[in-house]
Amino acid sequence: MSAPDGWPIWVSPVRPGLSGLLAGHRRQIGSRWRRLTCGRQAMLVLAHLRCGDTYARLAAGFRVGIATVYRYIREAVDLLAARAPTLGQAMTTVRKKSYVILDGTVLPIDRIAADQPYYSGKKKHHGMNVQVLADPAGRLIWVSDALPGAVHDLTAARTHGIPATLAADDIKCRADKAYQGAGPAVRVPFRGKGLRGWHRRHNRDHARIRSLGERAMATLKCWRLLRKLRCSTTRITAVVRAVIALELAT
Repeated sequence: MSAPDGWPIWVSPVRPGLSGLLAGHRRQIGSRWRRLTCGRQAMLVLAHLRCGDTYARLAAGFRVGIATVYRYIREAVDLLAARAPTLGQAMTTVRKKSYVILDGTVLPIDRIAADQPYYSGKKKHHGMNVQVLADPAGRLIWVSDALPGAVHDLTAARTHGIPATLAADDIKCRADKAYQGAGPAVRVPFRGKGLRGWHRRHNRDHARIRSLGERAMATLKCWRLLRKLRCSTTRITAVVRAVIALELAT
């Protein structure tokens, strides 16, 4: 199976799994004929998610219509999103770790200045807030649904029930100053300037531990589509969940 002419060669270990998922779905719905095989559809979807290629470029590269590209991507994204773990399911993995790292990020979106609910004052751009749990080595464990970028990290964490879930299972968590007041399960650095003694040492050690969470963020941003989302905000949660399902499958 070769890529379209001029297409960057990118062989993903998750493509066979996605192809099999699509094949099973086609059998289930009784789809007899498609413009692209399951393998080609998987390649198209991965090119969109990993490389951020537009519908028009994908349509030209795979020699199908833009509407077909849209349907193929939406179908695959919904199938993948359904396989992403919920917070409750992720706790099975989290309980095996000595602690987890909690952090939030704002995924940039294509919106105008009038869309104030999506404007992040911290990041100075429009976006969607997602919360990320990573293990001590910085590997992704779970990513939340997307909320408007104007939502504060602490509010987002509480909305998703993260502090309460961690406290219920007595799981230690490291987070930054934005999560001050999240509860006993979430440890944050001391606030203020000119800290001395053990307060300063605590913050230094805390920062060293929490910095590994940046690896999870970098892994997430390796999917170029998440660097600038141009789809409807109602579809962003499904896209993020699809990416996590693929990432956890590797």
